[in-house]
Amino acid sequence: MSKRKPLDGIKILELGNLVAAPFAGKILSEFGAEVIKVEEPTKGDPLRNWRVMHNNTSVWWYVQSRNKKSITVNMRDPEGQQIIKQLVEKVDVVLENFKPGTLEKWGLGLEDLQKINPSIIMTRVSGYGQTGPYREKPGFGSVAEAIGGLRYLTGYPELPPVRVGIALGDLVAGLYAVIGTLMALRAREEDPQKRGQLVDVALYESVFSLLEGILPEYDLTGVVRERTGSTLPGIAPSNTYECADGKHLVIGGNGDKIFQRLMTAIGREDLANDPIYASNQGRADNVDLIDSIIEEWTKRHPLKEAQRILDEVSVPVGPIYGIKEIVEDEQYKAREMLQEIELPDGKKVLVPGVVPKLSETPGEIKWSGPSLGEHNEEIYTEFMNFSFEKFKKLKEQGVV
Repeated sequence: MSKRKPLDGIKILELGNLVAAPFAGKILSEFGAEVIKVEEPTKGDPLRNWRVMHNNTSVWWYVQSRNKKSITVNMRDPEGQQIIKQLVEKVDVVLENFKPGTLEKWGLGLEDLQKINPSIIMTRVSGYGQTGPYREKPGFGSVAEAIGGLRYLTGYPELPPVRVGIALGDLVAGLYAVIGTLMALRAREEDPQKRGQLVDVALYESVFSLLEGILPEYDLTGVVRERTGSTLPGIAPSNTYECADGKHLVIGGNGDKIFQRLMTAIGREDLANDPIYASNQGRADNVDLIDSIIEEWTKRHPLKEAQRILDEVSVPVGPIYGIKEIVEDEQYKAREMLQEIELPDGKKVLVPGVVPKLSETPGEIKWSGPSLGEHNEEIYTEFMNFSFEKFKKLKEQGVV
């Protein structure tokens, strides 16, 4: 018997496409929420056709939309809009990432939905939020990473800014959408009137929130943090070092005691015991010298040997993994982060496991991303109690 889930009984209507809001829906579904994903009837979520395909469906789709139920609704059609309103009566949360103003144009904005269901929580993810002079501008995660200050910091100082190899801005916003939704559910639970509320997540703000102390540093001192490649400015030693086999090792030796262990392990007891390097400031002032000494040592050892030596003295160290190394790693396997699922054609494939790990109410993968409209009949005839004749007519009219 599967264990209970923390979000059992919570019903979520997902109106979003692509990455940010659907990523949030994925996480919520893994922990028990029933997520009903609404898609456009003919093509569905564009993510179905992104990147690597298997039998005409993106393999990313099977990860992003796992545990969800897919229904189709033409929300531009007045009858489709009415269906959404009927669904809103029965759910706890509406999760969406349309451009602000789009749902209002269709009569499905926050005020419209609150009239139907005062307890509804509406979690809205957009480029710039629901207010402000930029609210109606289209927003993508890549632009949010730029506006939010992250791209400015990414890469090497002598080269143009680069992107991280994933949709980081969208994914961080999705995490904030999950956090905000859970907070709103908790607040509603404690409210005698069980009132819902708006959860307003802006992509650029989600990125901006990650910038550590950069704002007060600038405001107090005028210092602008710049791109620094693989180093961690002001905190030393922490860098990427080349090994004898040409592979690279990340070493974090920036704790006082850790630095002493690191220097001793590489045969530099003189630096381990030098008072100049006893604190971070002294090490930061001499970071180039320290980095060159560490890399002189790593270049004499193959990566695995260097890692073994530093592991034995509890110095934080790790190789730079590609996906091949991840699949082969024993820690990933032990933590069930490489889970095998079955695609519709019976093909077995590895997908990322569930995060975080809960001891008593763990999340799980129940099924992979559904086919377009796979749950239409279930939702319309069972959940919404439409007659089969009405359901068939809506299909014929292209509403669903």
